[in-house]
Amino acid sequence: MSEDTGILEQEEQDLYEHLRLIVDKGQSLLRIDKFLMTRVENATRNRIQNAIEAGSVLVNEKPIKSSYKVKPFDVISVVLPHPPRDTEVYPEDIPLDIVYEDHDVLVVNKPAGMVVHPGYNNYTGTLVNGLVFHFQQLPQLPGNDGRPGLVHRIDKDTSGLLLISKNERSMAYLAKQFYEHTIARKYIALAWGDITEDGTVTGYIGRSVRDRKVMDIYDDETKGKWSVTHYKVLERLGYVTLIECQLETGRTHQIRAHMQHIGHPLFNDATYGGDKILKGTVFSKYRQFVDNCFEIMPRQSLHALSLGFEHPSTKEHIYFESSLPDDFTGVLEKWRNYVKQTSPII
Repeated sequence: MSEDTGILEQEEQDLYEHLRLIVDKGQSLLRIDKFLMTRVENATRNRIQNAIEAGSVLVNEKPIKSSYKVKPFDVISVVLPHPPRDTEVYPEDIPLDIVYEDHDVLVVNKPAGMVVHPGYNNYTGTLVNGLVFHFQQLPQLPGNDGRPGLVHRIDKDTSGLLLISKNERSMAYLAKQFYEHTIARKYIALAWGDITEDGTVTGYIGRSVRDRKVMDIYDDETKGKWSVTHYKVLERLGYVTLIECQLETGRTHQIRAHMQHIGHPLFNDATYGGDKILKGTVFSKYRQFVDNCFEIMPRQSLHALSLGFEHPSTKEHIYFESSLPDDFTGVLEKWRNYVKQTSPII
């Protein structure tokens, strides 16, 4: 199964498990790093200490130091990467569009069509294969085997910015920011329909009972994870609308599923029904126009526009933006020209 199916692909909130441990009443005093090494699967002492330094380990809801002695009935909360998968990554000389790089982090502009990490049917040609080749110093982090440096992901056919960690300390620091929703991310999307005002979509997002490749939105918290997307209208183009989406949470296919849920699937999003003519006229000329747009942009119209985060070392807030790729701008120009030539619109 490819990454785009969503079975192997998870957003950053799913990348980090939130462990809650209550210390037994008979527990003797023990340094917390040693204590957690026996409780967290695949954890090394260095990994635990990095998480503590990043503020990812709380005792009774307060951050602590590695020297803290665990006591009976302490409540320990831990945010760490998931256990590893048995996936060996082979380095490949793949060109990378690097937006920013320093000793701790790397920001990459991913093209549409590139799978982020190896998985079923996609063991080569992924972004991670390229990262391993170009940056041999990237650690194969415990709990992140097969995904060195990744602190979040975007769909195969979504273009835009990805944040990569270059060491375990920055990984733990950035993981905490993603978990607490303090990473600022905005996406640009082209959605079907005339959206007249800004809005917010919420709900519990989980796998569809009809198709495991698709995410559905539920009212029942037992069926999914809480999700929030804010959208802003940028440009109304008759039968489609250009919007900016700001993620408050990061779930698998969140924007795509949210927009489909409110009746505005993303343009040419085959998984969520956007690859059909959902709005417009019945004339053959219009159908040909839309088909031409689909050919120009044979993927969902979604681009990860910006990333803002607190740097792991400097603690300064840094921000990056990427321009729309050619296929996206090409489709926008066609719709703008269509609007100009069509009167009245809708």
